Amino acid sequence: MALTTAQLDRACGTLLATAAGDALGAGYEFGPPLPPDAPVEMKGGGSLGWAPGEWTDDTSMALVIARAAAGPDLRTAPAQDMMTASWADWARDAPDVGTQTRAVLGAARNGTAAEALAAARDLHERTGLTAGNGSLMRTAPVALAFLDDPRGLTEAAAAVSALTHYDPEAGEACVLWCHALRHAVLTGRLDVRLADDDDPAENQNLDFVLHDTVTAIEELRAGGHVVLVHCVAAYSRTPAVGALYAMRRTGASPGDAIAAMRRALPEADPADAFRAALERARAH
Repeated sequence: MALTTAQLDRACGTLLATAAGDALGAGYEFGPPLPPDAPVEMKGGGSLGWAPGEWTDDTSMALVIARAAAGPDLRTAPAQDMMTASWADWARDAPDVGTQTRAVLGAARNGTAAEALAAARDLHERTGLTAGNGSLMRTAPVALAFLDDPRGLTEAAAAVSALTHYDPEAGEACVLWCHALRHAVLTGRLDVRLADDDDPAENQNLDFVLHDTVTAIEELRAGGHVVLVHCVAAYSRTPAVGALYAMRRTGASPGDAIAAMRRALPEADPADAFRAALERARAH
Protein backbone atom coordinates (compact mmCIF):
# COMPACT_ATOMS: atom_id res chain seq x y z
CA MET A 1 0.00 0.00 0.00
CA ALA A 2 1.43 3.37 -1.04
CA LEU A 3 1.16 5.86 1.82
CA THR A 4 1.09 9.61 1.52
CA THR A 5 3.79 11.58 3.28
CA ALA A 6 1.36 12.42 6.08
CA GLN A 7 0.25 8.80 6.47
CA LEU A 8 3.84 7.60 6.58
CA ASP A 9 4.64 10.23 9.18
CA ARG A 10 1.72 9.05 11.33
CA ALA A 11 2.74 5.40 10.92
CA CYS A 12 6.29 6.18 12.07
CA GLY A 13 4.87 8.30 14.86
CA THR A 14 2.87 5.34 16.10
CA LEU A 15 6.06 3.44 16.91
CA LEU A 16 8.00 6.49 18.10
CA ALA A 17 5.20 7.64 20.40
CA THR A 18 4.77 4.13 21.75
CA ALA A 19 8.41 4.06 22.86
CA ALA A 20 8.58 7.68 24.03
CA GLY A 21 5.33 7.54 25.97
CA ASP A 22 6.32 4.23 27.53
CA ALA A 23 9.68 5.64 28.63
CA LEU A 24 8.01 8.79 29.96
CA GLY A 25 5.68 6.73 32.12
CA ALA A 26 8.24 4.15 33.24
CA GLY A 27 9.35 6.14 36.26
CA TYR A 28 5.76 6.43 37.46
CA GLU A 29 4.71 2.82 36.84
CA PHE A 30 3.00 1.14 39.81
CA GLY A 31 2.95 4.48 41.63
CA PRO A 32 -0.09 6.43 42.89
CA PRO A 33 -2.10 8.73 40.59
CA LEU A 34 -0.52 12.16 40.14
CA PRO A 35 -2.40 15.38 40.92
CA PRO A 36 -3.51 17.30 37.80
CA ASP A 37 -0.83 19.98 38.16
CA ALA A 38 2.08 17.61 38.79
CA PRO A 39 4.92 17.90 36.26
CA VAL A 40 5.65 14.71 34.30
CA GLU A 41 9.30 14.27 33.35
CA MET A 42 11.46 11.76 31.52
CA LYS A 43 13.11 10.95 34.83
CA GLY A 44 13.50 7.17 34.92
CA GLY A 45 13.69 5.58 38.34
CA GLY A 46 10.47 4.14 39.66
CA SER A 47 10.03 0.74 41.25
CA LEU A 48 12.41 -0.96 38.80
CA GLY A 49 15.08 1.72 38.60
CA TRP A 50 14.68 2.62 34.92
CA ALA A 51 17.26 4.83 33.26
CA PRO A 52 15.84 8.11 31.90
CA GLY A 53 14.46 7.35 28.43
CA GLU A 54 14.39 3.59 28.98
CA TRP A 55 11.17 1.88 27.91
CA THR A 56 9.41 -1.04 29.60
CA ASP A 57 8.07 -4.40 28.49
CA ASP A 58 5.33 -2.63 26.50
CA THR A 59 7.79 -1.41 23.87
CA SER A 60 10.17 -4.36 24.13
CA MET A 61 7.37 -6.71 23.09
CA ALA A 62 5.97 -4.30 20.49
CA LEU A 63 9.33 -4.04 18.73
CA VAL A 64 9.38 -7.81 18.31
CA ILE A 65 6.03 -7.61 16.53
CA ALA A 66 7.31 -4.75 14.35
CA ARG A 67 10.35 -6.78 13.30
CA ALA A 68 8.22 -9.83 12.58
CA ALA A 69 5.82 -7.73 10.51
CA ALA A 70 8.67 -6.92 8.12
CA GLY A 71 8.69 -10.62 7.12
CA PRO A 72 5.93 -13.21 6.85
CA ASP A 73 2.26 -12.43 7.47
CA LEU A 74 1.69 -12.11 11.23
CA ARG A 75 -1.06 -14.73 10.98
CA THR A 76 1.36 -17.42 9.86
CA ALA A 77 3.31 -19.91 11.97
CA PRO A 78 6.77 -18.63 10.89
CA ALA A 79 5.96 -15.09 12.03
CA GLN A 80 4.39 -16.25 15.28
CA ASP A 81 7.29 -18.60 15.98
CA MET A 82 9.70 -15.71 15.48
CA MET A 83 7.76 -13.53 17.92
CA THR A 84 7.43 -16.27 20.52
CA ALA A 85 11.12 -17.21 20.38
CA SER A 86 12.21 -13.57 20.62
CA TRP A 87 9.86 -12.86 23.53
CA ALA A 88 10.93 -16.01 25.38
CA ASP A 89 14.60 -15.10 24.99
CA TRP A 90 13.96 -11.52 26.16
CA ALA A 91 11.85 -12.63 29.12
CA ARG A 92 14.66 -14.72 30.64
CA ASP A 93 16.51 -11.59 31.80
CA ALA A 94 13.99 -8.75 31.48
CA PRO A 95 13.17 -7.02 34.78
CA ASP A 96 9.60 -6.15 33.85
CA VAL A 97 7.55 -9.06 32.50
CA GLY A 98 3.91 -9.59 33.43
CA THR A 99 3.25 -12.64 35.59
CA GLN A 100 0.95 -14.23 33.02
CA THR A 101 3.25 -13.48 30.10
CA ARG A 102 6.25 -14.90 31.92
CA ALA A 103 4.34 -18.09 32.81
CA VAL A 104 3.25 -18.65 29.21
CA LEU A 105 6.62 -17.90 27.66
CA GLY A 106 8.37 -20.04 30.27
CA ALA A 107 6.27 -22.99 29.11
CA ALA A 108 7.33 -22.47 25.49
CA ARG A 109 10.57 -24.38 25.99
CA ASN A 110 11.35 -24.59 22.29
CA GLY A 111 10.17 -21.08 21.58
CA THR A 112 7.29 -22.07 19.30
CA ALA A 113 3.96 -20.36 18.93
CA ALA A 114 2.16 -23.67 19.28
CA GLU A 115 3.69 -24.17 22.73
CA ALA A 116 2.82 -20.62 23.81
CA LEU A 117 -0.74 -20.91 22.55
CA ALA A 118 -1.21 -24.24 24.33
CA ALA A 119 0.16 -22.79 27.57
CA ALA A 120 -2.04 -19.69 27.24
CA ARG A 121 -5.09 -21.87 26.61
CA ASP A 122 -4.29 -24.10 29.59
CA LEU A 123 -3.85 -21.10 31.89
CA HIS A 124 -7.16 -19.65 30.74
CA GLU A 125 -9.03 -22.92 31.20
CA ARG A 126 -7.57 -23.38 34.69
CA THR A 127 -8.05 -19.84 35.97
CA GLY A 128 -10.41 -17.96 33.67
CA LEU A 129 -8.29 -14.89 34.46
CA THR A 130 -6.25 -14.18 31.35
CA ALA A 131 -7.72 -10.91 30.04
CA GLY A 132 -5.08 -8.53 31.40
CA ASN A 133 -3.63 -5.70 29.33
CA GLY A 134 -0.39 -7.50 28.46
CA SER A 135 -1.34 -8.13 24.84
CA LEU A 136 -3.03 -4.76 24.37
CA MET A 137 0.06 -2.80 25.41
CA ARG A 138 2.16 -4.27 22.58
CA THR A 139 -0.38 -4.43 19.75
CA ALA A 140 0.22 -1.15 17.87
CA PRO A 141 2.60 -2.60 15.22
CA VAL A 142 -0.08 -5.09 14.17
CA ALA A 143 -2.18 -2.17 12.93
CA LEU A 144 0.70 -0.88 10.80
CA ALA A 145 1.13 -4.25 9.10
CA PHE A 146 -2.48 -4.32 7.87
CA LEU A 147 -3.28 -0.75 6.88
CA ASP A 148 -4.63 -2.07 3.55
CA ASP A 149 -6.46 -5.09 4.97
CA PRO A 150 -9.00 -4.48 7.76
CA ARG A 151 -10.23 -8.08 7.75
CA GLY A 152 -6.68 -9.36 8.01
CA LEU A 153 -6.05 -6.86 10.81
CA THR A 154 -8.90 -8.31 12.84
CA GLU A 155 -7.54 -11.83 12.42
CA ALA A 156 -3.93 -10.88 13.14
CA ALA A 157 -4.65 -8.74 16.21
CA ALA A 158 -6.64 -11.56 17.81
CA ALA A 159 -4.06 -14.21 16.88
CA VAL A 160 -1.07 -12.28 18.21
CA SER A 161 -2.94 -11.50 21.42
CA ALA A 162 -3.82 -15.16 21.99
CA LEU A 163 -0.15 -16.19 22.03
CA THR A 164 -0.01 -15.07 25.65
CA HIS A 165 -3.56 -13.91 26.52
CA TYR A 166 -6.06 -16.56 25.46
CA ASP A 167 -9.18 -14.87 26.76
CA PRO A 168 -11.22 -13.61 23.76
CA GLU A 169 -11.84 -10.32 25.58
CA ALA A 170 -8.12 -9.55 25.45
CA GLY A 171 -8.12 -10.31 21.74
CA GLU A 172 -11.17 -8.14 21.09
CA ALA A 173 -9.57 -5.23 22.94
CA CYS A 174 -6.53 -5.55 20.66
CA VAL A 175 -8.78 -5.68 17.59
CA LEU A 176 -10.63 -2.53 18.64
CA TRP A 177 -7.47 -0.58 19.39
CA CYS A 178 -5.73 -1.72 16.20
CA HIS A 179 -8.67 -0.57 14.09
CA ALA A 180 -8.65 2.78 15.88
CA LEU A 181 -4.94 3.14 15.12
CA ARG A 182 -5.42 2.09 11.48
CA HIS A 183 -8.15 4.71 11.10
CA ALA A 184 -5.95 7.36 12.72
CA VAL A 185 -2.96 6.61 10.49
CA LEU A 186 -5.02 6.65 7.30
CA THR A 187 -7.28 9.62 8.07
CA GLY A 188 -5.51 11.68 10.72
CA ARG A 189 -8.49 11.29 13.06
CA LEU A 190 -8.68 9.26 16.26
CA ASP A 191 -12.32 8.70 17.19
CA VAL A 192 -12.11 8.89 20.97
CA ARG A 193 -14.96 10.34 23.01
CA LEU A 194 -13.49 12.47 25.78
CA ALA A 195 -14.96 13.81 28.99
CA ASP A 196 -11.77 15.35 30.27
CA ASP A 197 -12.79 17.90 32.90
CA ASP A 198 -15.36 17.80 35.68
CA ASP A 199 -15.75 21.60 35.59
CA PRO A 200 -19.12 22.23 33.88
CA ALA A 201 -17.79 25.46 32.38
CA GLU A 202 -15.04 23.52 30.65
CA ASN A 203 -17.23 20.57 29.73
CA GLN A 204 -20.40 22.05 28.29
CA ASN A 205 -21.09 18.99 26.13
CA LEU A 206 -20.75 16.48 28.97
CA ASP A 207 -24.32 15.17 28.73
CA PHE A 208 -24.03 14.65 24.99
CA VAL A 209 -20.65 12.91 25.28
CA LEU A 210 -21.90 10.54 27.98
CA HIS A 211 -25.09 9.64 26.12
CA ASP A 212 -23.32 9.36 22.76
CA THR A 213 -20.67 7.10 24.25
CA VAL A 214 -23.23 4.86 25.92
CA THR A 215 -25.26 4.68 22.71
CA ALA A 216 -22.15 3.49 20.88
CA ILE A 217 -21.49 0.92 23.61
CA GLU A 218 -25.09 -0.33 23.37
CA GLU A 219 -24.81 -0.75 19.61
CA LEU A 220 -21.51 -2.62 19.89
CA ARG A 221 -22.77 -4.86 22.68
CA ALA A 222 -25.90 -5.64 20.65
CA GLY A 223 -23.55 -6.86 17.93
CA GLY A 224 -21.84 -9.21 20.37
CA HIS A 225 -18.71 -7.14 20.81
CA VAL A 226 -16.60 -6.46 23.90
CA VAL A 227 -16.12 -2.73 24.57
CA LEU A 228 -13.08 -1.24 26.30
CA VAL A 229 -13.83 1.93 28.29
CA HIS A 230 -10.67 3.55 29.58
CA CYS A 231 -9.50 6.61 31.51
CA VAL A 232 -6.46 7.41 33.64
CA ALA A 233 -7.41 5.73 36.91
CA ALA A 234 -10.93 4.32 36.36
CA TYR A 235 -12.39 6.08 39.40
CA SER A 236 -14.45 8.89 37.85
CA ARG A 237 -15.00 8.98 34.09
CA THR A 238 -15.08 5.24 33.36
CA PRO A 239 -17.51 4.49 36.25
CA ALA A 240 -19.73 7.38 35.11
CA VAL A 241 -20.02 5.85 31.64
CA GLY A 242 -20.62 2.42 33.15
CA ALA A 243 -23.25 3.78 35.51
CA LEU A 244 -25.17 5.47 32.70
CA TYR A 245 -25.03 2.25 30.69
CA ALA A 246 -26.48 0.38 33.69
CA MET A 247 -29.16 3.01 34.19
CA ARG A 248 -30.32 2.81 30.60
CA ARG A 249 -30.14 -0.97 30.48
CA THR A 250 -31.73 -1.85 33.83
CA GLY A 251 -33.54 1.27 35.00
CA ALA A 252 -31.25 1.56 38.03
CA SER A 253 -31.01 4.83 39.92
CA PRO A 254 -27.71 6.76 39.74
CA GLY A 255 -26.84 5.63 43.28
CA ASP A 256 -27.55 1.97 42.54
CA ALA A 257 -25.67 2.15 39.25
CA ILE A 258 -22.60 3.64 40.93
CA ALA A 259 -22.82 0.97 43.63
CA ALA A 260 -22.79 -1.65 40.87
CA MET A 261 -19.69 -0.04 39.41
CA ARG A 262 -18.00 -0.23 42.81
CA ARG A 263 -18.46 -3.98 42.86
CA ALA A 264 -16.22 -4.14 39.80
CA LEU A 265 -14.12 -1.03 40.58
CA PRO A 266 -13.96 -0.62 44.38
CA GLU A 267 -12.46 2.87 44.18
CA ALA A 268 -15.08 4.19 41.74
CA ASP A 269 -16.13 7.71 42.80
CA PRO A 270 -17.48 9.83 39.91
CA ALA A 271 -16.85 13.54 40.27
CA ASP A 272 -19.73 15.86 41.18
CA ALA A 273 -20.23 16.98 37.56
CA PHE A 274 -20.62 13.39 36.41
CA ARG A 275 -23.03 12.58 39.25
CA ALA A 276 -25.09 15.64 38.27
CA ALA A 277 -25.13 14.46 34.67
CA LEU A 278 -26.40 11.06 35.80
CA GLU A 279 -29.17 12.75 37.77
CA ARG A 280 -30.13 14.76 34.68
CA ALA A 281 -30.19 11.56 32.67
CA ARG A 282 -32.51 10.00 35.25
CA ALA A 283 -34.88 12.95 35.04
CA HIS A 284 -35.21 12.49 31.28
